[in-house]
Amino acid sequence: MYEIYTKVRINQLFGIIIEYPDSIPALQDLKTCLPKTDLRSHLTRKLQKSMETRLLHTGVSTPDILTAYVATIRSMRVLDPSGLLLGVITQPIHQYLRRRDDTVRCVVSSLTEDGPSDLADELIKGEALQTDENTPSDDEETNWENWMPDPVDADPNKPLASNRRTSDIISMLVNVYGSRELFVNEYRTLLADRLLTSLTCDTEKEIRYLELLKLRFGDSQLHYCEVMLKDIVDSKRITQNIKQDLSLDGETDIPISSMILSAQFWPAFKEEKCELHPNVNEQMKKYTTCFETLKGNRTLCWKKHLGLVDLDIELPDRTINFYSVTPIHATIILHFQDKCQWNLDELSRVMQVPPTVLRRKIGFWESQYLIVQTSQDVFQLVEKSEKDNLDVPREIIIEDESESAMASTQDQREEELQTFWSYVTGMLMNLDSLPLERIHQVLKMFAFQGPTTECSLQELKHFLDRKVREHQLVYSNGFYKLPKL
Repeated sequence: MYEIYTKVRINQLFGIIIEYPDSIPALQDLKTCLPKTDLRSHLTRKLQKSMETRLLHTGVSTPDILTAYVATIRSMRVLDPSGLLLGVITQPIHQYLRRRDDTVRCVVSSLTEDGPSDLADELIKGEALQTDENTPSDDEETNWENWMPDPVDADPNKPLASNRRTSDIISMLVNVYGSRELFVNEYRTLLADRLLTSLTCDTEKEIRYLELLKLRFGDSQLHYCEVMLKDIVDSKRITQNIKQDLSLDGETDIPISSMILSAQFWPAFKEEKCELHPNVNEQMKKYTTCFETLKGNRTLCWKKHLGLVDLDIELPDRTINFYSVTPIHATIILHFQDKCQWNLDELSRVMQVPPTVLRRKIGFWESQYLIVQTSQDVFQLVEKSEKDNLDVPREIIIEDESESAMASTQDQREEELQTFWSYVTGMLMNLDSLPLERIHQVLKMFAFQGPTTECSLQELKHFLDRKVREHQLVYSNGFYKLPKL
């Protein structure tokens, strides 16, 4: 009877896990029946197969896989407090998550997003991160009265398998990659994006999240993020002081607010060339002069392609408001204020933007019925709109600018690895040839500084092997050396 019931529940187990916590009674029934049968290995095979066919494929989004993963951890804790089943069953999920490029970003986004989230709830618990599963936690010691021996089929080479049950969900996700630096760097990039793409960013909320993350990852890992948030707070105060000193004269002066960032603490920005309208450039010069007066020996280096612009466009028959457009979009329409008709190549030279990019950006204003193409590569301002077009609610038709202001994590990592390359070439010029381990040791002493510049032995090997394929290194008998010229 127990065996029949257990087999039925095992066949339903994937659905039971997905329905957690409503399915806790079913899990408790299965927990009672499982020791009375010899079906643990059958349960493992059946559940792994169900996950591979129903969960671990390209048709399921990464956030949904993470949700199912969290439900699996919580369900297995009910079903098997020893943690043995959990370690075996989640192994295929770990392997699959490692292959997905967006896993780390999805995890970090879930940790800090508004609204209900399993991972955000875990973060609020404020437990320290456990990256070594074999280290007993304080909870293990205080809960000694409920200690249970490992199951008889536990691996004898892992005598501390029971300690796995104390690992919290966030620690297990970090252990999927074996490095907390990946998560810290991804959070740093997401934080920078949020701070730069919102004029009304809630810094107090971000500070609360940061304090919770510091409990998990440590103060030193998140020092750069502290500086970033301090930059935003300081920028608001500095901008208020400058606005008091900076008088606006007439219609040519444009009010400016800035975010003054400590460049060495922020992730790398995407670099794009864009020459702003002369009126804006002039106002930026005045702003810089006021800043230099306020801060003495410091000055500003503007990232002109980044930022948000609010526009009030007054035309003979209408006034239209646009909120939070990009600087390049604002520059385009400001040039049409000076001259009603522009040739694409001419405007491209003035703005120093490639024609293909500029044409795409002009398309935004065409969609708003403010600019129209009159002939090949010739665009004209629509000063008077037809009645049918006036009925369109202009304020809400804003181009979806979903691209990040920051360079991708992959691009940032590639730039860091190229920094290591200069150290590697210097070593090999002086010492002729070195094994991988020795190169890694020297880099740890001299090149790995700050929370973003860690490099594992395996990652370094992939990087050096790529240099071998590119004929910039020679590999022979376990040693790397520079090619002979």
